[in-house]
Amino acid sequence: MLAPSPRPLALSDSEIAHIMSAARVLAVADRDAFLRSVAFALEQLPELGDGVVSRTCREIQSRYWRPPEFTTGSKHAR
Repeated sequence: MLAPSPRPLALSDSEIAHIMSAARVLAVADRDAFLRSVAFALEQLPELGDGVVSRTCREIQSRYWRPPEFTTGSKHAR
């Protein structure tokens, strides 16, 4: 028997936009894990709002953010 799905998060358009913006700067390979971590963290909170979502994204984003790697010969290499 399958476990019941968690209830969907009720997020405003601005909250969703902030989450997606925070994910956009991460490596593509890390975005899914970041979004899952944010969803899990927000599910644990009694109330949501732009400030709470922003703070949660910032805290979780710091776990996943990696500085870009530049390869030799790229236009950004020095």
